[in-house]
Amino acid sequence: PLNLSDKSVQLCLIAYCQSRLTERGLLVSKSFQMIPWSILLLAAVLLGLAPFRPEPHLLEKLRMLADGQLTRPMDIFDLIFHGTPLLLILGKLLLGRHKLPSKTPQE
Repeated sequence: PLNLSDKSVQLCLIAYCQSRLTERGLLVSKSFQMIPWSILLLAAVLLGLAPFRPEPHLLEKLRMLADGQLTRPMDIFDLIFHGTPLLLILGKLLLGRHKLPSKTPQE
């Protein structure tokens, strides 16, 4: 049986979990790199400002959130839908700071 109180078992579990998290982080980072900036910026402008009149949904929903009035499921969906491109831009900016290890051939 596996003894979880054993230090070597604990260290192996920690090392395994860290490697899995690193692999998933690299996968997410690569996914963000695959999304073109032009698509993200266009989506952020169009969805962030739509509808243009009388007031953009994103601003309306953020105001409702600040006032504590964001309770209807449709309003919550609107906030997520119209805010997603901005969150993707933020994620791409933050993950772009970390360089992925380059794969250079070993000599």
